[in-house]
Amino acid sequence: MESKSILSQQADGVLILTFDRPKANALDVPMAETLLAELERAHADSGVRCVLLIGRGQFFSAGQDVGTIATATPEVVRSELRRVYNRLILRLRRLDKPVVAAINGPAAGAGLGLALATDVRIAGQRARFVFGFSALGLTADSGVSLLLPALIGLARAADMAFLEESLTAEQALAYGLVHRVVPDDELAEAAAAEAGRLALGPTRAFALTKQAFNRGVLADLEDCLELEAGLQASAVGTSDAREGVQAYLEKRPPHYRGA
Repeated sequence: MESKSILSQQADGVLILTFDRPKANALDVPMAETLLAELERAHADSGVRCVLLIGRGQFFSAGQDVGTIATATPEVVRSELRRVYNRLILRLRRLDKPVVAAINGPAAGAGLGLALATDVRIAGQRARFVFGFSALGLTADSGVSLLLPALIGLARAADMAFLEESLTAEQALAYGLVHRVVPDDELAEAAAAEAGRLALGPTRAFALTKQAFNRGVLADLEDCLELEAGLQASAVGTSDAREGVQAYLEKRPPHYRGA
């Protein structure tokens, strides 16, 4: 199903994909499917030499729409992760051209996974990096369980996951999660300039280097995504997850029982 929540614009070898699903660019399946289709087209189009992801408004992406989680069964969660979200993360990592993320605001949950799966990350000053899953009684998906510790280390990843401590843009820069922080009003221009610079580079060499990085650091990504799908399905079936999601929707503190 095509979604209008992904805006596509191409110029000078750069494909800009903008998340546009108010209020927080939260993902649903049609939006994720459309993003995957755009990336598949980019993969096949020799005129696309670099891809740029950015959110419209105040958020990069708040992750999966919590309202859709509330009605999903464990079987549906496992199926949609395998069919759409896992393929989306793999496509970002296996795209034979560089992918830049302009992180204009909070990136949480699956939105964090999208950001982590890109090659170059530039953050605006209001960017925040949020694990997000634990706050709902859930576990990581979208590659976060591998990509986050690979980038910032296991101890810092555990801090984000278990305590739901978010990272500011400056902390993310210090931890090596992003390579540059710019003023918010300069982010779109700075990211477009970076993407344009990459588009003019030796993109075949970039693709081969990306393959080597994937093999050297992320060789277990596909297996990890499959594991995440099963673990997330198990988490969705718990009373804690039902409580966490309901508390979020009712805007109240959750009361977890460890079950």
